[in-house]
Amino acid sequence: MEFIFLARRVTNFKMLTSVLLAALCVSCSSTQSARERQNNSNTDEANNAAPVTVTAGKAVAREIPAVIQATGSLVAEESSDIAPKVAGKVTNIYANVGQFVSQGAVIAKLDENDARLRLAEARANVNQAIAGVRQAEARLGLAPNGSFNATTIPEVRVANANYERALAELRQAEVSLQQAEVNERRYRELVTTGDTPMITYEQFRTARDVARTARDTARANVNAAKQTLEGAINTAKQNNQAIKSAEAAVESARTQIGIAEQGVADTTIRAPFSGYISQRQTAVGEFVTSSTAIATILRTNPIKIQIQIPESDVPYVGIGRGVSVAVDAYKDRNFAGTVIAVNPAIDPTSRSAVVEATIENGDNALRTGMFATAKITRNGGSTGVFVPKTAVYEDKATQSQRVFVIQEGIAKLRTVQLGTEEGDSYQILVGVNADETVATSNLEQLYEGAKVSVQ
Repeated sequence: MEFIFLARRVTNFKMLTSVLLAALCVSCSSTQSARERQNNSNTDEANNAAPVTVTAGKAVAREIPAVIQATGSLVAEESSDIAPKVAGKVTNIYANVGQFVSQGAVIAKLDENDARLRLAEARANVNQAIAGVRQAEARLGLAPNGSFNATTIPEVRVANANYERALAELRQAEVSLQQAEVNERRYRELVTTGDTPMITYEQFRTARDVARTARDTARANVNAAKQTLEGAINTAKQNNQAIKSAEAAVESARTQIGIAEQGVADTTIRAPFSGYISQRQTAVGEFVTSSTAIATILRTNPIKIQIQIPESDVPYVGIGRGVSVAVDAYKDRNFAGTVIAVNPAIDPTSRSAVVEATIENGDNALRTGMFATAKITRNGGSTGVFVPKTAVYEDKATQSQRVFVIQEGIAKLRTVQLGTEEGDSYQILVGVNADETVATSNLEQLYEGAKVSVQ
């Protein structure tokens, strides 16, 4: 009985299993049929969907120049801390921060009272020195600015007249002496012959001695007169040197006037070159010296950028090489510049060299201290594929960039990798080939296999 009952249970289990398998097969068959119907329905819907109207563009191949890219800071072409030449109290400041001033414009003014007093004193010294010249000329009997001639000096003329008179007296004494000597010889002979008495001869001999004494006296007077004349000439020459010394004193005093006038001018502080005031370090009433900065002025046109490039790129950068500069403040502008200096020394720590370039900055758009990116074109390059920016669709779900290529009226989805940005185009590194047609509008409505109608 137990065996018969067990056999019945096994038979019932087999039957239940068969029923379940059959039901499962029917269910799978129904699901598969449903999926096939759904797929067929989607395919039919896609085939029957209206085409998406789009605009289209071409993927083009362009030459990509090789560039050296580096970052750096903008610095002024020239920067100067304006300081006075003389010490003094600031009475006025005419320039404010941010103001543009031309070369020579007045920046500040110092108290000039002391400088004016020194100028007046220097002018008085000139007048006094000129009076000294006139006095020295008067000693020599010269007219103002007259030329010197020793023979015209009164003292020299008097001394010369005395000398001439002494010479005349000497000549007369010599003639008298000659006559007396002749008479003395004649009467001496007569005494010898006994034709005249000795007393007569003695008279002529005495006369000869007197004439000789007069001759010697006249000769001594000539020598004394000559010495007097020479002394008068030397005195006149010395007085003439006194005139020259007085004239030199006049020139020295006039030099002091120039120095005093410069001292007055130095109380006015002017801009050394045209530029913008970036700082004003002093205020009215402060006492400043030649080491005190009144203000700081910057020449920002042209402006300079200083960048560091790797030592491997140094051979490709030379004076005159073009530079393209971009700053965050003007994302839609590129500023053109020119390399003006390449440091010949390589930094041993960073293994880089400093390059300087100038950039025209007539509108003062670029400011000192701005962070900038510079690109220097070098020899060599490659070819790249570029598509319009409007052809790139960013899928936020996958965080990827996509482009729809149009082939025979069907949209083909391409996931791309973007390269550099150039104007209104993106470089496509991977995903699109040159000369392919790409959709440029209604990208959010496109999908793989969608029909498109190009306008």
